[in-house]
Order: sequence, then structure tokens, then C-alpha cells
Amino acid sequence: MRRDSILARVTALVTFLLPALPLLGLLLTLLLGHYPGCEAIVRLSERIAARRRTRDAVRRPALPKPPQAHAPAGGLLIALGLAQRPPPLPA
Repeated sequence: MRRDSILARVTALVTFLLPALPLLGLLLTLLLGHYPGCEAIVRLSERIAARRRTRDAVRRPALPKPPQAHAPAGGLLIALGLAQRPPPLPA
């Protein structure tokens, strides 16, 4: 009977700790100063940067920008439309 209860407790402990093993492994590697996946992130960022450089080199020359209009728009247009003429200056 004693042996069965010990086996049941060990089984319960293993069942409890089994999902926590990946977290404990990651915590151990971080405490030792190694960052898992760091090299993969660096390689991925280098690939993205290289792709962007080649895409910029192949890109067509940009079209000239249209001239900017200096007419009032949006809220300023409404405000100017609702504005009234101020009273005349005293003579």
C-alpha cells in the first residue's frame, strides 16, 4: 500500500512538472546568457534588408509630385465660409 501511494505521488508530480519543462529550459538558457532564436532573428532581418535593397535598386524612377494647392480645405474652408466681415474701423 505504501508503495502505491509513493508511485501515485511521483506520477502526480511528473504530470504537474511535465508542461513546465520547456519554460524551465528557456529560463535556464536565459540565465546562462544564451538567447534562443537570436541568430534566427538576425538572419531574418538581414534577408528582409537585402530584399528591400534589391527592390529599391530595381524600382522605376519616381514620378514628379503634383504641385501642392494652397487653397483652404476641410475645417479651414468651413471656417472661412462662415466667417463674417468685421465691423469697419473708426474714422
